Amino acid sequence: MATDESTITENYAATIPAAVRSRLDVQPGDKLRWTATDDGALRVEVVRQREGALDDFEPEPMGGDSATAHDLTGAQR
Repeated sequence: MATDESTITENYAATIPAAVRSRLDVQPGDKLRWTATDDGALRVEVVRQREGALDDFEPEPMGGDSATAHDLTGAQR
């Protein structure tokens, strides 16, 4: 378990302490989800948003050239 403190700046920013960043492997590009519980506690979860998340994604062919297919798909919504 990693526990530390940080100070809220005038812009309401807080630095994640190094021990916590290291323990949770927080990297630039990750997002944090903040939850205030009914009993006054604060829960922070790391939401990973790193490059390459869709590297193994296989797109479905839509027919036509890509510009036409893109325009048609947008028009159908």
